[in-house]
Amino acid sequence: MPTRHSELFRDIANFPALVTAARRAVRGKRRKPGAAAFMAGLEREILRLEREIRGGTWRPGRYTEIEVHEPKRRVVSAAPFRDRVVHHALCAVIEPIFERGFVFDSYANRAGKGSHAAVARYESFRDRYRHVLRCDIYRYFPAIDHEILKRDIRRRIACAQTLRLVDAVIDGSNPQEPVELYYSGDDLFTPFGRRRGLPIGNLTSQFFANVFLDGFDHYVKEVLRAPGYLRYVDDFALFHDDAAVLAEWRRRIESWLGRRRLSLHPGKTFAAPTAAPAAFLGYVLLPGGVRRLPDDNVRRFRNRLRGLRDGWRAGAVTREAIERRIGAWIAHAEHADTWRLRAAIFRDGWFDPSRGPDRSPVVCCAAAPGTTTRGTSALPTATGTTPATGTTTTGSAWRARAPARTGAFTDAPGVRERVQGRP
Repeated sequence: MPTRHSELFRDIANFPALVTAARRAVRGKRRKPGAAAFMAGLEREILRLEREIRGGTWRPGRYTEIEVHEPKRRVVSAAPFRDRVVHHALCAVIEPIFERGFVFDSYANRAGKGSHAAVARYESFRDRYRHVLRCDIYRYFPAIDHEILKRDIRRRIACAQTLRLVDAVIDGSNPQEPVELYYSGDDLFTPFGRRRGLPIGNLTSQFFANVFLDGFDHYVKEVLRAPGYLRYVDDFALFHDDAAVLAEWRRRIESWLGRRRLSLHPGKTFAAPTAAPAAFLGYVLLPGGVRRLPDDNVRRFRNRLRGLRDGWRAGAVTREAIERRIGAWIAHAEHADTWRLRAAIFRDGWFDPSRGPDRSPVVCCAAAPGTTTRGTSALPTATGTTPATGTTTTGSAWRARAPARTGAFTDAPGVRERVQGRP
């Protein structure tokens, strides 16, 4: 039985801890109305929040639900900002307790891990074993059982006030898509009488998702003794040289997950030779260490880039927002063999708001006498050489129409170098 921790509540419900939590929660969200209003009256809001938590009267607010269709349909739930402050304060105290017990090869939402480390680990196992069992849990977040989750948390935490706060966060989850599956021992009404589901988008949900499958990680490593295993949220892989062993493991995994009221996704669980190309965490992994981006990822980004360009011209999107969105895609793409892809996407004005939809320059206006403006620089060729480009005395139409929005997106420091694949 693991050690149970008490006397945690005083580290959560105190003014300095809540201020620190607020500063963490506001990162990247300072312009959001809820966050801005909270931070404007920070001292008053923190004192109010502290009184509610200490008095046991704090209850989660109403979630804002956003339906996302890329890459698949999901409902993302955004908690009110003051609730996110509570989530950060809670996780800052209880997460390290559980983190010490997590297995090495659990990669989601953990410091020093992440999807890129998981992909590298997958490639390492792939090169050592002949077969892989790829598994995905059917509707994982909507299927997480509240009663089982609370029991798991109580195995490590004995502080009654902290558990009351944890229960408030779990019980305050908004309804998720139904997962009406029957398991051993159920009667006709069992699936409808149990509370299930955690909102996608919460910091606490990400942490609870790791806690809920921590026992499974230890089962695979210590009971099945899988020589190669890794998990990223509900997507996991087991490696072995014998395909028959993987088939037996799949049967035993289904039985173990059934006791947690979880099921493997029938369309996303399969065994395959490791020599075959594999799609994993946003990349297509090929033998020899080659990585590609899936075609649908590239197609979605091209469409998004068109929308950003149109929004820029209409004045509906800021330069900072565009650079943030594009930078996020580049950060993902540069971990694959995409030098030529990035050069092709951003060639001939894809990145330049002065270019038209057909990639031709917009009709230009004359620049001020005696001045020169830089034209769109040519990207490197496949051989790594850069064609010489000159300057022009003609300014773009965009510069004339909106002087405050000057320059192509790639003028931002470091962006052009990342597009071209240069350090």
